[in-house]
Amino acid sequence: MKRIAYVVYVTCLAGFILAGTQVFRLSAAEKDDDPYSQLELFARVLHRVRNDYVDGDKLTYKELIQGAMKGMLNSLDPHSEYMDLSKFQELKEDTEGAYGGVGLQVQPRDGVLTVIAPMEDTPAFEAGILAGDRIVQIDGKATEKMSQADAVKALRGSPDTKVTVTVSRPSFPEPKDFVLMRGDIRVPTAKDINNRREFPVGPDKVGYVRLTQFGERSADELESGLRKLEKSGMTSLVLDLRGNPGGLLDQAVAICEKFLERGRPIVSTEARSPGNEVRRTAGYSGKVRSLPMALLINGGSASASEIVAGCLQDSKRAVIIGEQSFGKGSVQSILPLQDGSALRLTTAKYYTPSHKVIHERGITPDVIVATTTDEEVAVEIRRLPGGATAREDAVRLYPPDQQKVLRDLIEQRRDPPLDRAIDLLKGIALFTRRGPEKSAGEKSAP
Repeated sequence: MKRIAYVVYVTCLAGFILAGTQVFRLSAAEKDDDPYSQLELFARVLHRVRNDYVDGDKLTYKELIQGAMKGMLNSLDPHSEYMDLSKFQELKEDTEGAYGGVGLQVQPRDGVLTVIAPMEDTPAFEAGILAGDRIVQIDGKATEKMSQADAVKALRGSPDTKVTVTVSRPSFPEPKDFVLMRGDIRVPTAKDINNRREFPVGPDKVGYVRLTQFGERSADELESGLRKLEKSGMTSLVLDLRGNPGGLLDQAVAICEKFLERGRPIVSTEARSPGNEVRRTAGYSGKVRSLPMALLINGGSASASEIVAGCLQDSKRAVIIGEQSFGKGSVQSILPLQDGSALRLTTAKYYTPSHKVIHERGITPDVIVATTTDEEVAVEIRRLPGGATAREDAVRLYPPDQQKVLRDLIEQRRDPPLDRAIDLLKGIALFTRRGPEKSAGEKSAP
């Protein structure tokens, strides 16, 4: 009996120890995911940094907390971020397509702030600033170590305010000051083959529209371009989404509706919460186009561009030509905060109508046409406003051995994906015209 009692005692003790260990583990796990205990730890760290950091007297709790929020959002994925007041305002300007400024696209090259292109009908364009000009000062401040974001911030401002831009150009004996009056800059997102908004129809009645991004007016701008092309007798269309980083989902849906019958699926989103959404074409009041269509994409086509390409490909509404797209198929929701800042948070993922995954995979073209870096650069330079002088100034920014190659490509107007798309549409038109003739011939044969 003593032996039995001893065995029972040892067994119970082992059970209690095992149960206690499990309870300890569960409580530790719960504590790791308990928001209150973690907030207490965060407050202790915040207080310690503010009081013990060597330059802590130069910091504020607001700056520390904003830094912590930026780090927290950046640790999630490349597309989630905390946006302070100024950055949130820039985002709204980008999507609205309007801001106060001078109309310059700039980028540091070889340590010098360089004009990519002046935008048409803007203060910079009218003042005569050209692509390739080097901006050495903005309001007397040297730009040598200025980032692109800082330069953009310095150039933008309220309309009817002045900014002085000091420009260096090979034809100038010394840098020249341009005093520019900022204005309301409207950034069109739909461009024609000449990077303008005139939309001429090319040979064989092939139309062309390039969308640079999906802003608040992109669908309306596309509609305006399509109407101009149709008045000129367009019978087929090239929609160019190369280098288009995306934008607003509603605009991508509105653009798909122009080419699909009512009720067709466009895109689906799957989120963590229940109630996954499928977007379909609604009752579009305009004309639904059924003309033959080719759509161009490349590695710079992302997000909303991939939604449009994937939808029209799955619907067999357009032939996709070019190179594999970027593969950014996640949904970012903008969540404004009470102090004017905002969170950009990934909340769902996109899928094409056939439920193909876009994220980290991209859209595979129906016809793959590879493009060299020189060919891509030549296409961009050819689009610059300012004529031959502006193009030559832009070419001179590149190494001497590359300049001759670029000049030849610009002269030849080589654009392999676009050339392939036009050839394809011409072939479809030829086949369509010959179809009825062949049928009539067959009926009349004995």
